[in-house]
Amino acid sequence: MHFSLRPWSLQDLPNLVKFANNFEIAKNLTDQFPHPYTEEHGKTFIAMATQDDPIRIFAIDVNGEAVGAIGLHPQHDIYQKNMEMGYWLAQPFWGQGIVQRAVAQMVDYGFRTFDITRIFARPYGHNVASSSGYSKSGLHAGRAF
Repeated sequence: MHFSLRPWSLQDLPNLVKFANNFEIAKNLTDQFPHPYTEEHGKTFIAMATQDDPIRIFAIDVNGEAVGAIGLHPQHDIYQKNMEMGYWLAQPFWGQGIVQRAVAQMVDYGFRTFDITRIFARPYGHNVASSSGYSKSGLHAGRAF
């Protein structure tokens, strides 16, 4: 399936709320990702995702619709040359290889754009599909890019 990574916009709000308001997604993310996911949550997220230059959080776009997010999150103190990658993808698009390719694109973008030496991810142990998506892109438990 063809997809692209692009900046978020307020026009994405209806799709963001529609796809993010899913417990199957929320249960695999930190408490910063609320459930239920409301329009107010979406507005706050889009404002946060569009504030950085260069951009760090992209919409995963399929056929002109935002169906997920992928981002790089800076670390601090002695970890300042590290970024943590996180993503979520709308359930109808699971199992189509999108995550594997999006992760690879973000790794390339991250190292080209930011002064970092490491990108890492911490999927929950019970989230086998997410761990597999990272692994297929070269990120394995205990290793980073």
